[in-house]
Amino acid sequence: MDLTPPPGAPPAPYGVRHPSTYPVPPRYGFPETPMERTTRLRPIGPEPRHRARTAAAAACVVLGLGLIGGAAAGAWLTDDASASSGADTSWSTARSAWHSLPVDTLFPRTLQGRGAGPGAADRVWTRLGVAADSDCAEALDPLLVRALGPVGCERVVRATYTDATRSTVTTVGMVFTEADAAAMRALGTRFTDQKLGERKDLMPRTYPVPGTVAERFGAAQRGSWTTHVVTGAPVLVYAVSGFADGRAVTDPQPAALAMARGATTAVAQAGLGNDAEGVADRVERALRTRVADGTEKKPR
Repeated sequence: MDLTPPPGAPPAPYGVRHPSTYPVPPRYGFPETPMERTTRLRPIGPEPRHRARTAAAAACVVLGLGLIGGAAAGAWLTDDASASSGADTSWSTARSAWHSLPVDTLFPRTLQGRGAGPGAADRVWTRLGVAADSDCAEALDPLLVRALGPVGCERVVRATYTDATRSTVTTVGMVFTEADAAAMRALGTRFTDQKLGERKDLMPRTYPVPGTVAERFGAAQRGSWTTHVVTGAPVLVYAVSGFADGRAVTDPQPAALAMARGATTAVAQAGLGNDAEGVADRVERALRTRVADGTEKKPR
């Protein structure tokens, strides 16, 4: 910009430019000299100060919220990842339990049933034998295999117990599936809604143990049964009970009906429903406890 005074203009005082050379009127009450344009800061009026501080405050708030939000999101993601990792570990531990846990852990030699018998009487069951692990086609009836189709079948393990009087026998089994958590929940819902556990054509098979009181425990001797779809694990636990003397049962009952108040059938009065439910429940508890302990002990 040309700062030369126009022709005929009176001289300006030393150090001050001629007024006609200003492109705009001076602000804030005093003019800037050429030297002041580089050595003196422009005074800040009230409005600019307010805007500057507001902008600075807003920036701090945004930055703070961003840091807090980032920290919270990080914590949430970390917790979620840890929970997911824990669930995956537990699921994996349960799925491999059939070959990774000792037999005495899967099927304890003795099961204590405090208040588990008819009339809340105590029960004790002693293991008679353990079958070799097998596939579903060998261990289960075809229709039950079909019902478990959506979750797949990896392996089945079974054992047979007798009560303290050696008058009843109970086979308990665990079906280890190939399903994820959602599929197992869907299976549980299906068994409940459609009452699949009460259907006689889906009754589990027995495991007769040669040389014991259970050697005559076959299909005709099945008196009561129960099926548990385990939540939190890819496992289905079942149990089926009968008389140890080999007598046939013409009208078997699911455990829930045989244990109902006022039930008077021979199956109910003999406590076969209590045997099936009690043995299945305690085997399932042992599995849950061991899987939980194994998961907690794994390094993170």
